[in-house]
Amino acid sequence: MIRIAAVGDVHLGEDARGRLRPALDRIGEHADVLLLAGDLTRHGTVDEARVAADEFADLAVPVVAVLGNHDHHDDRPEEVAAVLRDSGLTVLEGGSAVFDLPGGTLGVAGVKGFGGGFAGKCGSAFGEREMKDFIGHTAGIAERLREALGELRVDVKVALTHYAPVPDTLRGEPPEIYPFLGSYLLGEAIDATGVQLAVHGHAHFGVEHGMTPGGVRVRNVAQPIIRSAYSVYAVEPAVVEV
Repeated sequence: MIRIAAVGDVHLGEDARGRLRPALDRIGEHADVLLLAGDLTRHGTVDEARVAADEFADLAVPVVAVLGNHDHHDDRPEEVAAVLRDSGLTVLEGGSAVFDLPGGTLGVAGVKGFGGGFAGKCGSAFGEREMKDFIGHTAGIAERLREALGELRVDVKVALTHYAPVPDTLRGEPPEIYPFLGSYLLGEAIDATGVQLAVHGHAHFGVEHGMTPGGVRVRNVAQPIIRSAYSVYAVEPAVVEV
């Protein structure tokens, strides 16, 4: 069994230094890894990234993050990611990381994700160039997630995104904004690649528990939802038929 701690949407500003750290100092007693599902900062500034980096650096477990829309707001996502990496965090955008943990090998593939909507009520790459670009951006990100997940050969495979891969975890959000909260294309990538757990944030008024059409557990770990420094999910290694 692998214990996966996760949280997103902590929205740390320069006045929030030290807010989470007391709850993180003993995380190794409860989890084997910590996943951060984006929106680590309020406005995506480098100074805010330094606050987040200090908060999550030098923990007893590996820390893996994706960026969120707030982390892109200052148009400096590469610099934000660099600050986090310099403090020892693994930051993913279309890549993956593998960890040899006491309960087995864990593979995490991550992307920010993007919007577009869900089956039956989604946008399509048709019409104006702006609409084609919007949906094309989502499709490209989802394909990178599919490729990164498909390349993993591990005991436990986890998908980490900021945007939601299913509508289940959006219940409570206004239906009118579902297309801006996630995309079914992310869920399709997850279902196609043998994932055991999918973690996302972004939906502050949604619910924690959901599932893909293919039966993969989905967890919305936005801090306004879980109301704690992190939640922990136990995942058993996949059973391989021979």
